[in-house]
Amino acid sequence: MKNKNFIHHIIDNDNQDGKYDGRVYTRFPPEPNGYLHIGHAKAICLNFSIAEEYNGKCNLRFDDTNPIAEEKEYVESIKKDIRWLGFDWKDRIFFASDYFDDMYRYAISLINNNLAYVCDLTNEEIKDTRGTLTTFGKESPFRNRSIDENLKLFQDMKDGKFKNGEKTLRAKIDMSHSNLNMRDPVIYRILHAHHHRTGNDWCIYPMYDWAHGLEDSIERITHSLCSLEFEDHRPLYDWFLDSLNVYHPQQIEFARLNLNYTVMSKRKLKKLVDDKLVESWDDPRMPTLSGMRRRGYTPTSIRNFMDEIGIAKRNNIMDIAKLESILRSDLNKNSQRRMAVLNPIKVLITNYDKNKTEYIQAINNPEDESAGKRELPFSRELFIEADDFMEDPPKKYFRLSPKNEVRLKFAYFITCHEVVKNSKGEIIEIHCTYDKDSKGGKSPDGRKVRGTIHWVSASHAIDASVKLYDRLFKSPNPESSENFLDDLNDSSLITINNCKLEPSLLEVKNDEIFQFERIGYFIKDKTSNKSDLVFNRTVSLRDTWAKLKKQ
Repeated sequence: MKNKNFIHHIIDNDNQDGKYDGRVYTRFPPEPNGYLHIGHAKAICLNFSIAEEYNGKCNLRFDDTNPIAEEKEYVESIKKDIRWLGFDWKDRIFFASDYFDDMYRYAISLINNNLAYVCDLTNEEIKDTRGTLTTFGKESPFRNRSIDENLKLFQDMKDGKFKNGEKTLRAKIDMSHSNLNMRDPVIYRILHAHHHRTGNDWCIYPMYDWAHGLEDSIERITHSLCSLEFEDHRPLYDWFLDSLNVYHPQQIEFARLNLNYTVMSKRKLKKLVDDKLVESWDDPRMPTLSGMRRRGYTPTSIRNFMDEIGIAKRNNIMDIAKLESILRSDLNKNSQRRMAVLNPIKVLITNYDKNKTEYIQAINNPEDESAGKRELPFSRELFIEADDFMEDPPKKYFRLSPKNEVRLKFAYFITCHEVVKNSKGEIIEIHCTYDKDSKGGKSPDGRKVRGTIHWVSASHAIDASVKLYDRLFKSPNPESSENFLDDLNDSSLITINNCKLEPSLLEVKNDEIFQFERIGYFIKDKTSNKSDLVFNRTVSLRDTWAKLKKQ
């Protein structure tokens, strides 16, 4: 078992005391009203891992109690994301809507015990009479309706005799309770809307606080793991289950995941999509799991990140640089290397046979010997990065410049002897000579060459567009802005066309991630095809934002 956290200790004590007969049964209960994000990954990893560690079970349960916001599309995307992370609920997939009949019967039970009543107050009036932390709430004028009247009205609500918002069913608890959630909370509201599973069978829908505990109880969950915002709701969770005298799981709260330079609110993420400020829910700049998958994040890196940050009782903001660092470590070990020139300038090797093509042995991954080697075509005309040449270089510039010698990675030493310019004075071609005895990057005379640059053969190169993705927001805490959209990073996506790539990149799988030598890690985009190749940058080789912080 991994390093134990406070949840492990609670479960260990429960098992020692014989609570739940030694069972450990958890659940991951997303609402299908959007795509999962990196914050949900923490809850997924926690719930499924806890169950696995204790030889227990973890359910996948969809809390589909709001038909206006929920769609089958979101259900399918959530299932896909969980499987991608490496977890499996097997046959244990459930929906809150599976229990609508049960929840309705339980509500009738509360009414029969004089613990619930039908209220005619509007949502605004309920809010206004709720009180504050320093003042008591005001009882509804409908609180003392008879049990028979409440039963009749609740049946009429179910039968569709009232309009949206005309009536609610509220729990009868205590309007002077110190916890505002206990001040006669709404259990059911009227909502005439089509449900993605039950269609038009229902026009009343349970509130989350009512549904949550009952679902846990029906499924015989032992440890109901929730994020900290539900801590103040736990007394209500307990009250409902105790009042109904049903099986009672234990709710345990943990700190949710917050990342800097990121927003985690589904509402805000949806606004980015709806306002077309990003391409879609799976835009590679989004913190959604589908967006991160499209960008090239690996399930291993995300799970390792969750292990690294651990489980805490207090909320804090984690540095996204830590996640990126863990990703780099994973990709460095497991990604093959490839040559790609994003901003090409031509190099002509004047003493190389113009009719000759040879093949250079290149290492696929220096961190993994089993990855083997590949052959790169080498010819008289090459492309190198424009940034790898300077006509008038400063001191300690070790890349290509007039009369300076550099190493072409895996290939030869070359020396610049002429620069060709156009009428505007722009460099269009660099003429060099090569040392034929330096093949493989070594010279028989033992001279040292400090600069090594990457390249591709001009006649063999394939064209591609490269999308350089970066953080979506400029400041560490975009949530603190009055309008979080004002903090959008204008440079979060830079598209570079006419990039030159080695020919092996024409035939790659969509989920293969490569290190482009000296540039970063890249994955082929889902929209890419042979006639229009597109690669997305997953992450740079270094944390460029760390330098900005120091400036």
